[in-house]
Amino acid sequence: MTPVNTPGRHRPRTLVVAGLGALALVATLSAGPVAHAGPPSADGGRAAVPAVRPVTAAERSTDAHLASIRHAPGALRAFFRQLPKGGDLHNHLSGAVTPEYLIGQAAEDGLCVETATMTAVRPPCGPGARPAADARRDRAFHDALVRAWSMQDFPADGNGHDHFFDAFGKFGEVTWRHRGKQLAQVAGAAAAQHQFSVETMVTPASDGAKKLADAVGWDDDLAALHAKLVAGGRLDGVVAEARREADATDAEFRATARCGTARAEPACRLPVRWISQVSRGSAPERVFTQLALGLRLAERDQRFVAVNLVQPEDGERALRDYRLQMRMVRYLRGIYPKAHVTLHAGELWPGLVKPQELKFHIQEAVDVALADRIGHGVDLVHEDGWQRTARTMAAREIPVEVPFTSNAQILGVRGAAHPFATYRAFGVPVVLATDDPGISRTDISHEYAYAARTYGLSYPELKDLARASLEYGFLPGADLWRGNPTRDGYRTVGACRGVRPGSPVPGPECRRLLDASPKAAAEWRQEGAFQRFERAFGR
Repeated sequence: MTPVNTPGRHRPRTLVVAGLGALALVATLSAGPVAHAGPPSADGGRAAVPAVRPVTAAERSTDAHLASIRHAPGALRAFFRQLPKGGDLHNHLSGAVTPEYLIGQAAEDGLCVETATMTAVRPPCGPGARPAADARRDRAFHDALVRAWSMQDFPADGNGHDHFFDAFGKFGEVTWRHRGKQLAQVAGAAAAQHQFSVETMVTPASDGAKKLADAVGWDDDLAALHAKLVAGGRLDGVVAEARREADATDAEFRATARCGTARAEPACRLPVRWISQVSRGSAPERVFTQLALGLRLAERDQRFVAVNLVQPEDGERALRDYRLQMRMVRYLRGIYPKAHVTLHAGELWPGLVKPQELKFHIQEAVDVALADRIGHGVDLVHEDGWQRTARTMAAREIPVEVPFTSNAQILGVRGAAHPFATYRAFGVPVVLATDDPGISRTDISHEYAYAARTYGLSYPELKDLARASLEYGFLPGADLWRGNPTRDGYRTVGACRGVRPGSPVPGPECRRLLDASPKAAAEWRQEGAFQRFERAFGR
């Protein structure tokens, strides 16, 4: 087995604390550097050491404006919509598309809907089914589809977990057909929300991977199993199938968004990367095959960057095979060390699973699978030795992807019960995300507004959350920021030192960095957007 390079950013860490208020929308900052005091540490009640965050005059004015509109809903919505918000590192393409858009696609493709379950099916429309096109003129039918395919009007006392996940099966017949059109809709929404990068999850070459896994079968010897997959170029054949799918998606996306024309939509300027989904509820041979496919893709096609295990973490097979799947990831990381791994881990809560299932998922994803990022991580404080896990995440700069709305709808976890504050108190990088905004009926602006309102974040803290979502993304290239920005603040690397980040004339050495690094270029564009945003509130 090839030695595994420990992922993460390989820089020493110390505890960092970000400011967290109780319920106020924002605390007005005083002049000069501000000490942001975090909550008491949950592993013994010791007060966290404040970290100093220098605040510019422009940031101070913007923060004062935010405080002044805390009771003006319309002004708040406008503020958070215009706020530059980095990238969305955790979203599933099929769940990110709005149900209205999917209904339109179902109608265009001549699909039918089984009215008993509101499930899209292929034509012809048999008994108990009607054309999806009927939704264009039957408003009641249209609205019923929206409710079935999303959380629209879902009762607060209902089973949000099951309704949320059931939606994927109801519109699944729609989403596999026009991935490029859906990407145009999602990327367009991200651009309109003032984001600068998108990483979205899809399942590449699903049929080919399934056939290969079924043909190879299971072998407890992971090295032998991998050898069977690659023998005779079989896995490479599925990789080629996935790349052809990506080519078709790219072409459809560019045509839909009119890229390369005088009427090109803003989505065309947004760097997009794919994360390969792996169905954790499948048989072990299929999970292993999908993992190998996704990691091999990430090393051979720059459009693909990582793998992620999806489907409910509380599913019967997902629970039974969790440790086995972490070992699979660990083994394959040794074979494909250049690929990234981000894992849904800890999307659990007491009452959803037995107590023993709450004790180890995040820890295994961090210590065994060596994940680069953790998705959700909601059950952190219910795990054995969770303080050590949090310190490890801080030390290796392993961020947690936090979709507040999804966590509330699926798990019923919100406010003080959510470990958002705890992660920040331990110095774990945090990035805000949407998960499935089409199903959730949300957007990234809402997630930022929720964070500000619920945890009392100041404008500089919101700004640094947006920076983190690019810093810890998987765009290739060197970083704009040096050291550990979560701990030490966002300071430019030597090539750009002395130049205001985001300025139109970065200087020759900095320009070379930006030209060579898609990541640094996206970060630089966001800094320019922050300058323009803050000028609106200058005094």
